Order: sequence, then C-alpha cells, then structure tokens
Amino acid sequence: MLTIELINNNIPRLQLQDSVSKALQLISDFRVTHLPVISEDIYLGLISEEDLLDAESEKEPIESLQAHFLHASVNENEHFLNAVNCSNQFDTTVVPVINEEKELMGVITTPELLKALGGFSGASEIGGIIVLEMERIRFSISEISRIVESNDATILHLNTTVHPETGMLTVTIHLNKKEIAAIVATFERYDYDILYYFGNENFENEIHSNYRHLMNYLDI
Repeated sequence: MLTIELINNNIPRLQLQDSVSKALQLISDFRVTHLPVISEDIYLGLISEEDLLDAESEKEPIESLQAHFLHASVNENEHFLNAVNCSNQFDTTVVPVINEEKELMGVITTPELLKALGGFSGASEIGGIIVLEMERIRFSISEISRIVESNDATILHLNTTVHPETGMLTVTIHLNKKEIAAIVATFERYDYDILYYFGNENFENEIHSNYRHLMNYLDI
C-alpha cells in the first residue's frame, strides 16, 4: 500500500501568515500534535504544539517560528511503512505526504497508520500466534513454513526482531488457525525455543513450560 492511498485531506494546513492562536486552536480541534505549513501549496514543514506554546505572543504569525519547523515527510509513491517509520522517528501524529514538486498532497494520521498496520500484519484474521527465539544463524523461513504446513496450517504473517543486547532473534508467527497445540509440539520436537503462544490451547502454556523445565532437569 502506498502513502498516497492513506492521505487525509480533512486535517488543515497552515499558511505562514496564520497566527499562533489560530494554529493552537486548530491543533486542539483536530487533536493532533503537529500541523503542516505550506506556502503556495509547497510544503515547508511541521509546526508543533510545543513550539507554538513557547511563542512570545499568540498574535504573531507562525512565520516567526519557521526555524523550529520539523522537516518530516514521505513521498506519495513510498510504501506506507516509511510513513510509520517517519511517525516513530519524529514522534508526530500526522505524516505529511508530498509529491516530486514538494507540494503537500495531504497527511496520514496515526489512526490510519494503525489500521493499515493491522491489515498488513493480518491482525484482522482469526488465528493463533507463536513466538520463537533463536540465534540468527538458525533462522530459516523455509523450515518454519514446512513445520507449519505439515500441520495443515498457513502462515498469515511472520515478523522478526533482534534483541539489542543479546542479538537473539524473536520470530512472531501469525497462523490461520487457533488450534495450534500440534504445531507447538512440532516446533518443540525440532528443538525450537518457544517463548509463548496464543490460541485455543492457551491453558496448556504452563503445562508445556513445566514439561520443558522437567526435560531440562532430566538432561542435567
């Protein structure tokens, strides 16, 4: 999904001649932390509520705060995940979308980003979740898929994150079915370390944990 597909044109845009008080009122009305500022449709940057509150007078134009504008934006033809990164990086509730001529096409709000992320991750699909931990060298999508498919299930979404301190890889697997006890057992049979899982068999998590502790004890 491209950023242009998520733009919201209801969020107002400010002009350099607009007063600080007008900008503050719009930020309050639309419940955002920043608003885009333009000059003849050209995007100049974002002005924050914090910088507006620090202005010497609410009557002065926001042009006087141009040095504080936040130069955050994404191109209209970028993948929407770049907008998610922009929102996280600059801590904004709106992400301006511009074209090649630097014209403001609109903004993407954080609720729209959240909806898009939900659809992208398959969160709207009903299914179980298994979270594995492993060394990065062991990660194999083909093997994980084979284990899942051998239990007549399908991976809807797979996400990986790296622990910043240990370097271990956390693999989150979203499946198309909630009955995942057999899949969990297969991963354990192949010596995968399961951190936790969620499905119809949630109540068995503790049993599996105790079983693994017992097996580790017996190995000692």
